[in-house]
Amino acid sequence: MGRWIALFFGATLVVAGCKTITTEVDFASDAKTNLARGNEALKNHSYAEAEKYFDYVRTKYPFIDASKEAELRLADVDFEREQFTEARDRYTNFAKLHPTHPKADYAAFRAAVCHYKQMPGDFFLIPPSYEKEQVAIRNTLTSMEEFVKNYPLSSYVPEAKKIINEVARRLAQHEMYVADFYQKRGRWAAVVGRLENVVNKYPGVGYDERALFRLHEAYLKVNNPERAQEALKKIIERFPGTEAAERAKKMLGS
Repeated sequence: MGRWIALFFGATLVVAGCKTITTEVDFASDAKTNLARGNEALKNHSYAEAEKYFDYVRTKYPFIDASKEAELRLADVDFEREQFTEARDRYTNFAKLHPTHPKADYAAFRAAVCHYKQMPGDFFLIPPSYEKEQVAIRNTLTSMEEFVKNYPLSSYVPEAKKIINEVARRLAQHEMYVADFYQKRGRWAAVVGRLENVVNKYPGVGYDERALFRLHEAYLKVNNPERAQEALKKIIERFPGTEAAERAKKMLGS
């Protein structure tokens, strides 16, 4: 008897697990109303409902502007669901297919933001983000820089530049961390490479002075006194009138 009860409940669980929850929506007879209903559903975090409205408009009215709006809103649905890879593909396709659309810059910016959202974060009890894989961070920098280049007059440029500065700072931080790693192991040529990246690729984010002083030391370690002096001269050029510049002058003997 116990065996049959177990089988019954097992079958019940399987059926329950296979049950699909469907979302019913009330489509209107015009695209504008359906878009409005989709927007309201998205605002209320009813993503499945919003998706149905937008997809209906996209397929039902393919030759009017509402269809393009629906394409963009479908990307927004993925974004709000935190499905950033899918959202990025949708935004990117929209910007490519509709380059003259008034919201093409929005799509391009949001595609770059999707990279930003996929960057590693800093969480307690795990290594800081500058120790982790940097691919998503580099992709963010590249995509944001491309956005600013392609849409210099966009209202999203100021926000994009803030993100560029933040991402460049994190990449510089990563290079400094790796330089520390190599320095502890006496691999001075590798130290030079990492510090040069900080100075040349990510200037102005807060690490220039420290990186240049360390470059001076690293170049001396690899027997390149000329480049060591160049590092000190760059400090004087970039930070005139500062304590760092005065220190560099003394180290140069001038």
